[in-house]
Amino acid sequence: MRRDYAGVPAVSGVSFELHRGQVLGFLGANGAGKSTTLRMLTGSLAPTAGEVRVGGFVLQDQPIPAKAMIGYLPEHPPLYPELTVGEYLRYAARLRRVAAPAVSEAVDLACQRCDLLDHRRQLIRHLSKGFQQRVGIAQAIVHNPAIVILDEPTVGLDPIQIRGIRRLIQSLGQDHGVILSSHLLGEIQAVCSHVLIIHGGRSVYAADLTELDQPSAGVTLLLHLAAPPPVDTLRQLDGVTAAESLGDGRFRMCHSGGDASAEVLVRTACEQGWRLTAIQTESRSLEQVFIELTLGAETHAA
Repeated sequence: MRRDYAGVPAVSGVSFELHRGQVLGFLGANGAGKSTTLRMLTGSLAPTAGEVRVGGFVLQDQPIPAKAMIGYLPEHPPLYPELTVGEYLRYAARLRRVAAPAVSEAVDLACQRCDLLDHRRQLIRHLSKGFQQRVGIAQAIVHNPAIVILDEPTVGLDPIQIRGIRRLIQSLGQDHGVILSSHLLGEIQAVCSHVLIIHGGRSVYAADLTELDQPSAGVTLLLHLAAPPPVDTLRQLDGVTAAESLGDGRFRMCHSGGDASAEVLVRTACEQGWRLTAIQTESRSLEQVFIELTLGAETHAA
């Protein structure tokens, strides 16, 4: 997809697929083009080039059937505080063209999934922030869409409320394709199955999150040595591509020896009397990937 403003591209290279059963974390720094992309995905902004296809329907050409397959929770939920939860969800269901005989059942199911059954007769204004957010998610799923798009759904919630919303998102991911836009890297890694990072209006990383646990070029190891040698000695070991001291006998070492690298270093430490007390493989975190792709790109551009 591409979107220009006054001839200047705000989004110029974002492309991905999403299937039922997947929860896609959508990440990008401020100004990366996230909001513009979400507006195109929900049909409120037409792309300058490219298309959004939902369940075989092109959103620009067939907006009614395409939008019927999309549920959306914006960052600021469109709630009517003077209505009860039940009244609001019935209203949302009719807006979503749910057939009149099926509205009550659709509202009950949305309330059940969002843990709102005991709150249907309460005014929305009297609900806590966490339950208001659940009402916002309920309106996004009341018509049983194929795709659910959630924009910053845990902003302003306390830790207990955040845990509840995260569990709800994970449950939604079993029956829908979910796009979760968030600036919280820990939240993406805890909830999502896949991740898409955009920078400068382009996709720069798209992967299954399990790939973060798979070493690509070598292995990074964290060691603690009670009688450590100078760090230059570690750098000169066979297979070691980089080594740095973390202080107090702790070291981070990059080794090209694959899965056997830990065994090699343990043997060497024993032979040299370095008194190895701990060794572990360091997983590549989503934060590391994000910083490398965004901060690294800005440094290169500068």
